[in-house]
Amino acid sequence: MPKIQAPTLVAHRELRRQQLMSAAMELAISGGASAITVAAVAQKAGLSRSSIYEYFSSSADLVADLVIEELDYYTLRLGDAIKGATDPFEMISLWIAEGLRYVEDGRHMLVKSLNTVTTPDYRKDEISMGHRKLVAPLREALAATGIADIQGASAFISSVTDAASIRIESGNEAGIEIQNATIFAIAGLRALARK
Repeated sequence: MPKIQAPTLVAHRELRRQQLMSAAMELAISGGASAITVAAVAQKAGLSRSSIYEYFSSSADLVADLVIEELDYYTLRLGDAIKGATDPFEMISLWIAEGLRYVEDGRHMLVKSLNTVTTPDYRKDEISMGHRKLVAPLREALAATGIADIQGASAFISSVTDAASIRIESGNEAGIEIQNATIFAIAGLRALARK
């Protein structure tokens, strides 16, 4: 029987799960999502291949957990960025800027890679919920501006941030791209709110 490395069995299982998640994350960062196989994760974590199946049904199930964990991290990061802001336009501005800082630090490449893996159908609702939680503060701030078409305004912001992301990834100065994208988006949103 393997030695329990935590005070309780529940804590031990969570420790093992985190070891597997960390191993998978390292593999994804160094080799992309395709590097996450049951065998590779087991080897990286120093565990038997069969032990992975105690925690995850497949490598795609493990990737789903990584996606959900990253969405949670990103949601917290965005939440921290807008904390204390009361003006909806300021909240939107801070939200956009932090989203683009996430691009600047390269962490979004992990998400792009993980999103190339087809996750199990039974995990799709959970991932969708993570996406909805991520954009909820933005949608609430947009509603507070008085803009009638929240979905349209969200699409415009997405287009602006996508363009800025591409420019940052291409090597343009991130600070300038963040500033320009924010100015452009907020000016457009203010015009829509006055419409």
